[in-house]
Amino acid sequence: MSKKIRTEAVDALFDAILSLKDKEECYKFFEDVCTVNELLSLSQRFEVAKMLTEKKTYLEIAEKTGASTATISRVNRSLIYGNDGYEMVFARIGAEKKETE
Repeated sequence: MSKKIRTEAVDALFDAILSLKDKEECYKFFEDVCTVNELLSLSQRFEVAKMLTEKKTYLEIAEKTGASTATISRVNRSLIYGNDGYEMVFARIGAEKKETE
């Protein structure tokens, strides 16, 4: 992880996020913290990452999400060379879905 991201301010933000109890609280908090475009960009990247892990093509991803090939490529680099954050979250989401089935 980049040394510049680990700051007291980022720690405080993450602590705030970890204090949220449900999806409704997430909506309230993130609508205050982010612009609509910032939130939509984050959700788009998350969807791109999900589709890349499902082995969808760049064309399929671009058509479904509206993401540019530059964004898709950037997310793909994160999946390959990043800190495995996406994989961790996808594994947890998958495990939760199995438990509820």
